[in-house]
Amino acid sequence: MAFTPFGLVKKNCLGIDIGSSSIKIVELSRVGERVKLEAYGQIQAEAIYDKPFRTLEKNTLLFQTMDIARAISGIVNEAKMSSRKVVFSIPDFSTFYTTFELPSMSLPELPQAIRFQARQQIPVPLNEVSLDWSIIQGERPSHPGANIKVLLVAVPNEVINQYQEISKITKLDLYALEAEVFGFLRAVNPDKTKTVAIIDIGAQSTTCSLIDKGVLRQSRSFEPAGNEITEVLSKALQIDFKEAQALKQKYGLLSVAEPGKESIREIISTIVDSILMEVDKTIQSFSMAESKFPTLIILSGGVALIPGLKEYFAEKLGQEVEVANPFSSLNIFYPPLLEKTLKELSPSYIIAVGVALRGLE
Repeated sequence: MAFTPFGLVKKNCLGIDIGSSSIKIVELSRVGERVKLEAYGQIQAEAIYDKPFRTLEKNTLLFQTMDIARAISGIVNEAKMSSRKVVFSIPDFSTFYTTFELPSMSLPELPQAIRFQARQQIPVPLNEVSLDWSIIQGERPSHPGANIKVLLVAVPNEVINQYQEISKITKLDLYALEAEVFGFLRAVNPDKTKTVAIIDIGAQSTTCSLIDKGVLRQSRSFEPAGNEITEVLSKALQIDFKEAQALKQKYGLLSVAEPGKESIREIISTIVDSILMEVDKTIQSFSMAESKFPTLIILSGGVALIPGLKEYFAEKLGQEVEVANPFSSLNIFYPPLLEKTLKELSPSYIIAVGVALRGLE
């Protein structure tokens, strides 16, 4: 933290998103109300070794701690990031979500009531997880007769311990750990007059989150996601994973006239339709519970930019669809020469941006 010539305090923070196929880091700074992009960087798992960063063990996705620490240090040094303060995102596939209602009570009474409910809702012993929660309905909990709706998040302590170990190895000051869905909400900053669905399609899983008037109401993670699209394309065309990935990114869901490429849209659409089916289930569940329907769909994650995906979602869902761009929507200052690059990268950096902003609050 430093003082500017005008006497305002300058805050810096790193936001780190450890996905299954890549690590992304953003360094943001704030002076007053002005937020600036100081640096950013990422590394793909394939650049280090021929396997994902995360592996499936004990029904949760864990990662190789030392490998991750080395990769983070490499990005920080290469991008000349100066901040030591860091917020890590915790992916949805390592997190348990549930919502429930409580009767009206005072704020001091809430933690004990939520913990009691957690014992009923979470399928593992509470001493094995860490809890976080947010009031998603009933802004005045002590108001007589008004029920309180709570979003509860539980994260395995084993996962938290790994993030703490990584921060020690990399000599970063761990400010907070945050479930990525809250980073989404902060980075997207949705119109508070609308009901919005955010669909984040990552490599390992897809997450559909419903936001009403700026408040997260429901979030659900499911398969398939980006890797399955690539794998199906690889098998169908009998090519390796890397070549299939390149074709996915180049042609996507476009109707291609180039010889030998006509079937790419048809192959990819089978998995995208499966994603859409799960999205529709989530939206219908929300609509039945809340008597509301999203009027805007926001796509995020690395898969959001494959050609034709935005248009395909708009056609199938019959709704307005946007691709997330937190650098633009949040008015984050950056050099104009980065405009094109950041527009292309922004959907995949949304979580890193969101958690970095947490450290500037």
